[in-house]
Order: sequence, then C-alpha cells, then structure tokens
Amino acid sequence: MGWGALGGGPGSAPNVAVTFDDGPSERTHELLDVLREFGVQATFFVTQPACWAFPAELQATVQAGHQVEAHGRWHTHALLMPPWREWAQVRWHPRIQELCAQEPGLLVTGPLLYRPPYGGHSPFTRLLARLHRRQIALWDVEGRDWLNQPAEILAAQTLAQMRPGSVVLLHDGPQVTPELLRLVLSGLHARGLRAVTLHELRPQRLTWRAGLKRLRRSYGR
Repeated sequence: MGWGALGGGPGSAPNVAVTFDDGPSERTHELLDVLREFGVQATFFVTQPACWAFPAELQATVQAGHQVEAHGRWHTHALLMPPWREWAQVRWHPRIQELCAQEPGLLVTGPLLYRPPYGGHSPFTRLLARLHRRQIALWDVEGRDWLNQPAEILAAQTLAQMRPGSVVLLHDGPQVTPELLRLVLSGLHARGLRAVTLHELRPQRLTWRAGLKRLRRSYGR
C-alpha cells in the first residue's frame, strides 16, 4: 500500500513526474536524448553498482539538470537483507557521495529521497529511513517496461492511468524504454500535461485511502 510514503502530487496542476529506476546504464544517453527532445526533466533513482559501472552516464544526467536520487547500494528486496545490511542500503545516496565528489561545488537541495528496490519494505525500512533523514518515494503508475510487449501497447496502458499529479515508474536499461518514453511524453503533451521532477511535483504522503487505490492499481490488471 505504501501508506505514509511519498506518492503522487496534487491534482491541481497539470504536472506528472517521470521517474527511472536501476540506472545509470548503456541506455541512459538514449533516455536523456528523448527528454531533451521534449524539453522536460525527470528523476533518476540510481544504484551504487550502476553508478560505478557507468560514471559518464551518471555525470551526463546531472549535467542535464535531472534529479538524481537513491535506489540503494544493492538491488535487493528489503526482506532479503539483515537489518545491518539494510542500514547501509538506506544510508547510501549519490548526491552525498559520488556526485559531490565529482562536483565539489554541487549544492544538495531538497529532501534526500530513497526508493526501495521493488518498492519493498522490511519491518525496519521506515525506521531506518527516518534515522537517515530519507523520504521514501513510490509511484502510482507503472510503465511495465520489463514486459515483452511493444512500446505502443505499454504506452497506451500507461497513459490510460495518468492523471495530474501522477508519478510514473520506468526503468533505465530495457531496450523498449526510450521509445516508450517518447510515446508517453507525446501523449502527455497531447493531454496538456507536463513532465517534471519529483521536487517540482511536490509529492504528498499516501493516506490509507490512497494506499488502497495504489494496491488495486498494482494488482488489479
């Protein structure tokens, strides 16, 4: 349900947040090209191994002005980690470590966000996030780009769920994602919606009612 975590933003503005998990990757530059083509900003939730493997792609994401947040030191479900390992998982954040090391003058603005792999929680996840002053950020629309389906079908399913304030989950890595992103951004433009970062969207904490809706959306299709 994600109760208490950050979910969608207010529906009063025609904004949605496009987010990417798991990067950076060999696909990052393609995603950046599509975002540049539409003149929009997105939020990238990165992992430590991917940052080490693709430092140039990480730097390009930062230089393009996109929001970069933490997806963890390991892409492991919280229930599969002992508490001391999850402590290190939640503590790591690229805006404090890699990015600040590469850009000494970089200012860390806004709250530090953490998106648990798979959105999964252990009994300790929320406590650890609070101790590390992290805010857990989830989503309400899934692009499902891990499925073996054409970009056109995935885009139609994704756009059907979009509303002002939505947060869509995509991934930095699948071959289909750049074309899916182009179709989604085109569809958003046609509907008068604008893609923004999570900071600009200003996501709100999920209530019980919003959590139930999120649960139905996730498993009702």
